[in-house]
Amino acid sequence: MAREKARANAQVSIIIPTYNESKNILEVLQSIEQNLPKNTTAQTIIIDDNSPDGTAKLVEEYLQSVKKIADHTIDLIQRKTKEGLSSAILKGIQYATGNTIVVMDSDLSHPASLLPKMLDALKQPKCDIVIASRYVKGGSTSGWTLKRKLVSKIATLIAKRGLGVKAKDPMSGFFAFKKQIIQGLQFDAIGYKMLLEILVKTKNKNILEIPYTFTNRKFGASKLDTKAVLDYLKSAWNLYRYGKAAKEERRPSTGFLSKAGRFYTVGAVGLAVNYVASSMFSGVVSNLWYLHATIIGIAVSMSSNFVLNKVWTFEDHDFTSRHTLIQYAKFIGFSLLGALAQLGMVYLLVDHYDVQYPIALVLAVFCAALSNFVLNKKWTFKEKIWS
Repeated sequence: MAREKARANAQVSIIIPTYNESKNILEVLQSIEQNLPKNTTAQTIIIDDNSPDGTAKLVEEYLQSVKKIADHTIDLIQRKTKEGLSSAILKGIQYATGNTIVVMDSDLSHPASLLPKMLDALKQPKCDIVIASRYVKGGSTSGWTLKRKLVSKIATLIAKRGLGVKAKDPMSGFFAFKKQIIQGLQFDAIGYKMLLEILVKTKNKNILEIPYTFTNRKFGASKLDTKAVLDYLKSAWNLYRYGKAAKEERRPSTGFLSKAGRFYTVGAVGLAVNYVASSMFSGVVSNLWYLHATIIGIAVSMSSNFVLNKVWTFEDHDFTSRHTLIQYAKFIGFSLLGALAQLGMVYLLVDHYDVQYPIALVLAVFCAALSNFVLNKKWTFKEKIWS
């Protein structure tokens, strides 16, 4: 009875999705218990996606062994299949009784010691969302590979430039918000970045970012893979369409700098596609020579870049066959010129200057994108360069 009463009266609901986190989850729960502010009634909700390593069973045993604490309850929701991180968070939000929602990972990368500061910040009347941020002054990451840093930066760039998000770290998985700000909203819950969807659909409610150091997990495997990247791109596209549909009138044509920003945002998406494809064929899927792998990466990203630039950057919605084919041929032609420059630069940097392939690839794509924008703006989409 006391436990049910505590759950019903919870001020804070802490949502923790889990999948194969048996080596971390108990330490996470203990850390939360140790760091909860005094006189705070809390509800911790664990949503487990049928972890084969017995995460849920371990939590059940823990709940039976620990002393019952009236002002802190721990609830376990077990799902039958692996449905994804964002849908688990949404499930937790629906179950939560607290007026304040906290979302954090179960791999010890998010320090529970930051909870008091986050909850205290949310008490301010002009604060609706608190983000534990890696990218504000004082924040950082620890133990990340170059690939992970690059993917995170590109994803952040897409969110800020493409979706108009104001937060410096919209990719954070550690955040808190007032439950009332999402009332009446519908969520897609695709992929791993629920915060991004909340930021877009609440139209950048009053945000406060608190610096912290993201520490890479000690146990278990990272969930960042090709599927996670594709899910993010799908989610970003859906959110872009959502924002566009929310406007009553079509957005006016934009100027040179805005279109350049859009073009490079599309280029960032192409860079992600290019990098993933090139990396896969140079070691993951097969052991192709790095130049051959680079060619495949270029080919995969060209078509997606054309469609995104046509529809979004240059706002050309004429998809008649002849018109589109001519544009596509020009776009590919200019892209091939950039590709030749990219290949030459990659070869020069790798074989003659001993630059690591991932770094050489990023530098080469960036340089090629600069010439591509000017040529395509002038000749493919028939616009004045400085308009």
